Amino acid sequence: MDVIIIGIIVCLAIVACVLFLPEIKIGKLKFAPYWIVAILGAVAVMLCGSINAGELFKGFTTDSAVNPLKILGVFFGMTILSVYLDEAGFFAYLASVAISKAGKSQKKLFTLFYFTVAILTIFTSNDIIVLTFTPFIIYFCNHARISPKPYLVAEFAAANTFSMVLIIGNPTNIYLASGMDFLQYASVMIFPALLTGIAAYFVIGLLFRKDLRAEPQNEGEVVRVKDKPLAAVSLSALAICTVMIAISGYIGLQMWYIALSGAAIVIIFAFVYGIVKREPRTSFNVIKRIPWQLAPFLLSMFIIVSALSAVGATDAIGKILDHGDFNILTYLGASILSCNVLNNIPMSVLFGAFAKGEAALYATIVGSNLGALLTPLGALAGIMWTNMLKHYDIKFGFGEFVKYGAAIVAIGFFAAAGGLYFALYVL
Repeated sequence: MDVIIIGIIVCLAIVACVLFLPEIKIGKLKFAPYWIVAILGAVAVMLCGSINAGELFKGFTTDSAVNPLKILGVFFGMTILSVYLDEAGFFAYLASVAISKAGKSQKKLFTLFYFTVAILTIFTSNDIIVLTFTPFIIYFCNHARISPKPYLVAEFAAANTFSMVLIIGNPTNIYLASGMDFLQYASVMIFPALLTGIAAYFVIGLLFRKDLRAEPQNEGEVVRVKDKPLAAVSLSALAICTVMIAISGYIGLQMWYIALSGAAIVIIFAFVYGIVKREPRTSFNVIKRIPWQLAPFLLSMFIIVSALSAVGATDAIGKILDHGDFNILTYLGASILSCNVLNNIPMSVLFGAFAKGEAALYATIVGSNLGALLTPLGALAGIMWTNMLKHYDIKFGFGEFVKYGAAIVAIGFFAAAGGLYFALYVL
C-alpha cells in the first residue's frame, strides 16, 4: 500500500512541477525539476522494501529487449545523429526547399510543410523535429507576415502521429516495442499512423482555414546547408543505422549497439573535423541539446513501476482494461488519458508492465504518441514546446492547446483505432 501511495504522490508532483514549476534557475544553471521528483520517488519505494537492489540490478543488466539501459542507448544514439544533422543545417535546408516550392499559396505551403515534417519524423525523432522546426517556423512566418499558429500546430501534430511508423520515432515506441521485430512493427503501425496523420492534416486545415487564405507577403528562400561534410556523414550514418536496425533481428546485432556505434562514429568525425577547422563548438552544441534528463527520469519510473508490479498493482490495472475484442479501444483511450495525467513516458513504463497481446500493446503505443496532442502535459516535447513559444512571445496557452488538440485527438482516436483493427484483424 505504501508503494501505491508513493506512486500517486510522485505522479501528482510531476504534474505540479510541469504546470507550476517547469524550470528552476540557480545562478546560470537552468533545469527542469520533474526528473528530480522521479528520482526521489524511486528512492522512496526502495526504502519501503518492495523491491531490493538485487532485483533492480538484474533488471538493469538482463540480456532482454526491455532492459531500460538498452532502450536509452537506442534513443540517445539516434537523437545524437539527428541533432548533428540539424547543427549542420540539413533540416532547415529541407524545410526551406519545401517552402520555396509553395510560392504565394498558403494552402500549398501548409501541405508541403506538413508532409516534410511527417517524412523527417519517420526517420528521426518527434522530439527533435518539434524542437528543431519551431524557431524556423516563427522566423519564416514573421518574414512572410502570416500567422505561425497553423504551422506550429501542424508541426506538432505531424511529429506526434507519423512518429508511430517506426520504432525509432518516439522513445515510448522504443520502450513499448522492445522485443518486437522492426519490420513487423512497421507493417502494423503504418496504417494507424497514416490514417491518423492524414486525418490530423484535414482537421488542422479546417480549424485554420481563415488564416490559410491570407497570401504570404514574402516568398521563402532556400537556406544553404551550413556544413556539407558534417551533414553528409551524419545523414549517411543515420541512413545506415536505420537500415541496420530494421534488419537487426536477422543479422544478430541489437538495436542499442547499432545506434550507439553510429553516434560514436559521427561524434569522433565531428570532433576531429572541428579541430581541423578550428571550430569545435558544434559538438558542444550537440551535447547541450541532448535531453539527458530523460535517462534519470526513465530509470526512476522503471524502478517505481517495478515496485508497483511486485505488489500486484499493475496486474490489477491490466484486469480492468482487458476486454478481449475491445482491447484496441480500451487501451487506446486509457493510454491517451493517462499520458495527460502521468506524461507519456511514465504511462508507457506503467502500461508496459501489464499490456499483454498485440492489440493492447499496439494500442498503447498509438496512445503514447496521440496522447501528446491533447494537452501540453502529454509529452516532454509539449512541455518544452510551450516554453519555447513563450520565449518567442507567441501567445499559445494551455486552453488554446487543448482546444486544437482535443479536435485532433477526437478524430485521430477513431482513425487510429480503425487503422489498427485493419492491420491486426483484416490483413
